[in-house]
Amino acid sequence: MLKNNHQDKSFSKEFSYTHDNPYHDRLNAFNNFVLRDSEPEVYRGKWNKDCFKRDAKLNVEVGTGYGHFMIEYSQDHPEENFIGIDYRFKRSFNLAKKLNNLQHKNFRYLRAKGERIEFLFEENEIDHFYYFFPDPWPKTRHHKKRLFQKKFIDSLGVIMKTDGVVYIKTDHEGYFESMLNLIKNEKHNFELVSFSTDLHNDESESLSILRKYITKFEKIFLKKNKNINAMVLRCK
Repeated sequence: MLKNNHQDKSFSKEFSYTHDNPYHDRLNAFNNFVLRDSEPEVYRGKWNKDCFKRDAKLNVEVGTGYGHFMIEYSQDHPEENFIGIDYRFKRSFNLAKKLNNLQHKNFRYLRAKGERIEFLFEENEIDHFYYFFPDPWPKTRHHKKRLFQKKFIDSLGVIMKTDGVVYIKTDHEGYFESMLNLIKNEKHNFELVSFSTDLHNDESESLSILRKYITKFEKIFLKKNKNINAMVLRCK
């Protein structure tokens, strides 16, 4: 990664959130399950004990978008804990309204940056991690803004439990290829369990959860007959 860019600042201890978006205050209406900016960092290493107040599998999704996966998965698995993370203000507020009406309250929603995962979670804390259809930043000069880079995968390797599983989906071939190259060529804590460049025509059992839950963006891509790229990683 390039030095002294916005991504690096977001990963650092010195980073602080600044904004004047009105939806920040509006999200306070859902403060029973929404935490904003640095608020959730107090639960680092204590999500199950102090926040959910129960011992259960901890699932984390970075880039919840419109919340289709978060909603469906959390309601299908009330015995598990789920944390969704996204940085968009209005989209976060609209999702919070939907989450507020759900039957099972086994979730928290963080209006925070994905780069902050090592400040949000302690070593060996997460069981399952999901990263679906991230912004691919397709122009070469913008690749440095992609979240999935060495610093991020190193941080992810710290917070995942041994044998914890990471699930990834994207429609963007270039971004997917760069992710695969990172996993195959860099020193890190993950092994590549499986991958596919045509998820919905691949019957691999390890990819079944990725086929089962289809996001809003994914449905759009499938209608356009676009292949979905997917991979599953296991923390060593």
